Amino acid sequence: MRALVYDGSSASLRERAEPAAGPGMAVVRVHTAGVCNTDLEILKGYMGFRGVIGHEFVGHVEAGPESLRGRRVVGEINFACGRCQRCRRGLGRHCPNRRVMGIHDADGAFAERVAVPAANLHAVPDAVPDEAAVFVEPLAAAFEILEQVPVEPGRRAVVLGDGKLGLLVAQVLHDAGARVLAVGRHAEKLALLEKRGIETRSADGFAPEAERAELVVEATGRAAALPIALAATQPRGTLVLKSTVAEPARLDLAPLVIDEIQLVGSRCGPFEPALRALAEGRIAVAPLVSERSPLARAEAALERAREPGALKVLLDCA
Repeated sequence: MRALVYDGSSASLRERAEPAAGPGMAVVRVHTAGVCNTDLEILKGYMGFRGVIGHEFVGHVEAGPESLRGRRVVGEINFACGRCQRCRRGLGRHCPNRRVMGIHDADGAFAERVAVPAANLHAVPDAVPDEAAVFVEPLAAAFEILEQVPVEPGRRAVVLGDGKLGLLVAQVLHDAGARVLAVGRHAEKLALLEKRGIETRSADGFAPEAERAELVVEATGRAAALPIALAATQPRGTLVLKSTVAEPARLDLAPLVIDEIQLVGSRCGPFEPALRALAEGRIAVAPLVSERSPLARAEAALERAREPGALKVLLDCA
């Protein structure tokens, strides 16, 4: 089968052996996959990964448990062992033995087929087309904030970053009733949020000390934004970190102590509310698609995703 493989220096389309549906596994024929900022960071050395990249996908099950065959599915990316203490506590995403699709020790979804634990798969409602279903994984990461931090109606929240994840986070918090201020560098991206009734601000005109909020979400994908996010968090507020970057970050931790700020790392999230929100039309994802390319042009698609201002680039793998 064809797959986009990263060898430590470059990513190229190659022929790979077909994945097998071993015990507890399913083979998914990938319809559409999405390029994530994490994929681009892997190409800079993040996690030291080698293999097929990509972890946002929708497809149908070709092999595996009978109950899943033929079903259209999306899949969680953490392949937990299911046996350790953390897994027994329901913390499979933090299993010390886990493999992570396209990120750590497991081939990813920029391929014609991918092997995924059957337990990780979620059926996609008929009301959600492939081009929306491919957003379930990053949208679930946005919903994870609601699992970690109380977001009461009317709570002031600042979201830093107008990339793919930042736009999803702003919509999720707005849908939860928060008073959201989204800060970014691209007027055309911020305009997508303004159409949803969300307040926006250019990063050039944003004064963090004057806009301090109870909840701040850092989703810029830039290590240099961390001090800005901290400065925008009011005393006894909560700062949620969403960016994953290869570049080491430097941060003065004294304000965390002085202002008694809670720092929350936030990664993957629950698929059920993400699927439900898409089926009910509460989150707009269609405007977030910059380009669709066939798998045959995957290398060019990565270059497009790197361009300033690009949003979601989709790969049609079927």
